[in-house]
Amino acid sequence: MNRRALVTGFGAAAVAVFGAAAFFYETPKSPAELAWEADPPPLLRDHAPVIGPADAPVTIVEFFDPSCETCRAFHPVLKEILADFEGDVRIVVRYAALHDGSDEAVRILEAARLQDLFEPVLGALLEAQPIWAKHGAPDLAAAWGVAGRAGLDVARAMQDAQSPAIAEILAQDAEDVKATGVSKTPTFFVNGKPLIEFGRQQLYDLVAREVAAL
Repeated sequence: MNRRALVTGFGAAAVAVFGAAAFFYETPKSPAELAWEADPPPLLRDHAPVIGPADAPVTIVEFFDPSCETCRAFHPVLKEILADFEGDVRIVVRYAALHDGSDEAVRILEAARLQDLFEPVLGALLEAQPIWAKHGAPDLAAAWGVAGRAGLDVARAMQDAQSPAIAEILAQDAEDVKATGVSKTPTFFVNGKPLIEFGRQQLYDLVAREVAAL
């Protein structure tokens, strides 16, 4: 056997060995992946807020905490995605109230939605997040003040925020957080596919692939 044939044969054998290893060894799957495979989780609910066209063919589901700094950092990224893929993408917001005071902030957002002010109040709360969302000691009076300056009728909203309907939304989303295996925010799914490698560019690229597949 000449040297070239020997090298070629060795290369083929190496490919076979590594292929077999890849078959028998897989990277450990995330809780979100395992939960999805065991029982497709309830990502979409009729009560969930939608940003973007309601009938858009590509859906980003964001499990979101209004007190989360990373959620704040991703807000402009999501706005960029909506602008770049105008008409093709919508965002469905699911609440994962994991920080102290986040449940009250969710109540503010839901009360704002009743006044058709969800997006303005969301933007205002995120912009002012360093002021009110102090971990361990949230200043919820300041959060209400921020919402009021964004146009919210605070007196009416405070009453609406304690409604059974909003309590049901919080409870249902908390159940779905457990069902999906979500343990941190933001957690994203795009057309039901979990974002395995977390990052701004990774999210953008996953959305771009789903849009290209339309």
